[in-house]
Amino acid sequence: MEPLYDPSAVERRWQQTWEAEGLYAAGAGHRRAESFVICVPPPNVTGELHMGHALNGSMQDVLIRWHRMQGFDTLWQPGYDHAGISTQNVVEKQLVAEGTSRQEIGREAFVARTWDWLERTGRTIIVQYRRLGASLDYARERFTMDDDYVRAVMTFFVRLWERGWIYRANRIVNWCPYHETAISDLEVEHVEKDDTLYRIVYPFADDGTAAGDGGLTIATVRPATLLGDTAVAVHPDDPRYADAVGREVVVPVVERRVPVVADDRVDPEFGTGAVKVTPGHDPMDFEIGRDHDLLTLTVIGPDGRMVAEGFEGLTQAEADTRILAWLEERGRLESREPYRHSVGTCERCHTRIEPLVSPQWWCRMDDLGAPAIEALRERRVRFHPESQHRFAIESLEQAPDWCISRQLWWGHQIPVWTCENGHQVSAWPPPEACAECGSGALERDPDVLDTWFSSALWPLATLGWPDETPELERYYRGDVNVTAREIIRLWENRMIFTGLFLRGEIPFTDVIITSTILAADGRRMSKSLGTGVDPMEPIGAHGADATRYGLLKISSTQDVRYSVGAIEEGRKLAIKLWNVSRLILQQTEGSEPAARPSALEERWILARLDAAREAVEEAWSRFDFSAATSVMYHLTFDDFCDWYAEAVKPRLYDRDEDARATALAALERLLALLHPLMPHVTEEIWSSLPDRKARLIVSSWPEADASYADALTELDRVQEAARVFRRSGVRVALEGDEERRVFEAVVRPERQRAEGDADAERDRLRKEIARAEGMLSNERFVANAPADVVEGERAKLERYRGELALLGG
Repeated sequence: MEPLYDPSAVERRWQQTWEAEGLYAAGAGHRRAESFVICVPPPNVTGELHMGHALNGSMQDVLIRWHRMQGFDTLWQPGYDHAGISTQNVVEKQLVAEGTSRQEIGREAFVARTWDWLERTGRTIIVQYRRLGASLDYARERFTMDDDYVRAVMTFFVRLWERGWIYRANRIVNWCPYHETAISDLEVEHVEKDDTLYRIVYPFADDGTAAGDGGLTIATVRPATLLGDTAVAVHPDDPRYADAVGREVVVPVVERRVPVVADDRVDPEFGTGAVKVTPGHDPMDFEIGRDHDLLTLTVIGPDGRMVAEGFEGLTQAEADTRILAWLEERGRLESREPYRHSVGTCERCHTRIEPLVSPQWWCRMDDLGAPAIEALRERRVRFHPESQHRFAIESLEQAPDWCISRQLWWGHQIPVWTCENGHQVSAWPPPEACAECGSGALERDPDVLDTWFSSALWPLATLGWPDETPELERYYRGDVNVTAREIIRLWENRMIFTGLFLRGEIPFTDVIITSTILAADGRRMSKSLGTGVDPMEPIGAHGADATRYGLLKISSTQDVRYSVGAIEEGRKLAIKLWNVSRLILQQTEGSEPAARPSALEERWILARLDAAREAVEEAWSRFDFSAATSVMYHLTFDDFCDWYAEAVKPRLYDRDEDARATALAALERLLALLHPLMPHVTEEIWSSLPDRKARLIVSSWPEADASYADALTELDRVQEAARVFRRSGVRVALEGDEERRVFEAVVRPERQRAEGDADAERDRLRKEIARAEGMLSNERFVANAPADVVEGERAKLERYRGELALLGG
């Protein structure tokens, strides 16, 4: 072994070796019939690794490596999503920079251009996953636009069509005027915007004065939309407008008579409590309009410009100016005031979203979603943490019909054809004639499917569905899915109901919702804000093992702040492990690993290793990666390096054969326990151990061994004596030569020049005990302080009492 550990050289070499030797492949090293399957959440083909991916990938790789070592037939499925609007946005910007557009070059040329760009610049993220040490089966890489995947998507659509669950209807959607397409809620980015709130008078049509002195005053930040108003709404319990409900008011500028309606959805605290209702351009207004049978008017077009009579082609700002001038001239504009509010924008182009009623394709959710709700209620699929499980159920119960169409060119074109007689057919492969009238003049719908429609098939299509492949039979259903809470509705739930619909089986049993990694200052990580951190930076500086360790250490069920300190701790741990391994290997040349403990520290470390194995297995089984990381840190740094290695070192130097064999056996077990967490450094050290028959990545996970369980706490007195001595210089009387030998070897008390004051130390401990007892007897502290703080105080109290007892106090 080299004197200094260099992660950059070691990690790249093992990444190449593992993959070249087929050790990432499905089934590598399996020794049992059960499979363990994870499908990586397919990243955008245009994307690069960010901290969320790095944390997500580290969690998945820990589980995959752990189960691979346990002998499971593991499959970690890689691949990409075609990322409809994201990819199209990039290519469209290139065309604009070249002085042209997708409309000018046409659909066929645009799609060809997109494929060419992806071949040249896409798929970066899989290279970055390799640098993380992710043991994906890279040979099985899939893409949602592969020919076979397209066939799966088309087949899925046709089956839904045959059930009667696909239909076309005019509904209000999130509309991006730049891309001129509907987009999902996830693709809407809400930003704070400074606007002006205008108070405008709508006079009563009958010129009465019973309410509002001849009219109602409404408040709006979008005067241009009043051209599409078809009602004014008030809350039914608002006494200010009790006499106004049922009457009519006149919409300014267009002079349209519209009713005043009462509706529970109106917020009496907003503005004047009376709101204009524009069903064609506001989601809540659309619902109000539907429930009150109001007319739906469109006054803003797909490009965001006005289409209302007399305002055609104007921008909304230009229309605002004309409307406000009209209102001021007639005394209808009561006031204007600054107003800050959240505005939806397209996350790709940052254009303001326009709620727009447009004809779209929809999928009914009642029958499709019901089996998934049942599976969640019966906990056949479990979300972690529990709060996200409740959210998953609620979001399915409340799910509206799914808008599955997008007005894009990059994606899966909807397999619906219309003949010259108006008949529609959905089939795959594409039909040659109308199934109803036989006409061969068929025109395919130009829309493409929502990207999440194809993503819902990921656990199935990656295994060959709709064909009944051996892989599908072997690896479906899977086991775990790891993702972010933002896409529970959009992806997780949809994979569940898709699997149940197409196969009658859930796609996985457990869903881990990861914490969001914030910047160190608590703001969200963002390139535009300058708060983003490229995972390749800490990997380059400290190594992949250290980066994985640091991210898993800070992982939680809550949002967490990025900590370079946690990654640096991982680097220090790798170096500590390297150094202690080098020491043992240097002193055990010619020996073979064999547990032959004959001394206190050997029985103790074997007991500690088995206890750590049990704790890590329990933590990983409940997906508590932070707890498992903490266990492995203390086992390696404290137990193995600081206590066991220091205690056994003199015996190694004396060439005690039992000590040498046991040291190798203990190191062997430590490396195996650490491997899922820090795979590269452990594999490198493992390769230096004598008589290696297999790589560590496919070697056996340590089996339970209770042979030395009674030695688990046999060093407690020695460790308490060490704490007392290091803090106060006071020597504690220990029982037996073994305890004294270990104390001398580890603590080296001969280096202490002055004798400690035992009486002073006893007094200090009594005060600490009194303080801790006082805190723990305070019911408010116990009830309100964080659980880890309370447990910390209890642990300190127990430690103080033990140390005082050692001092005869």
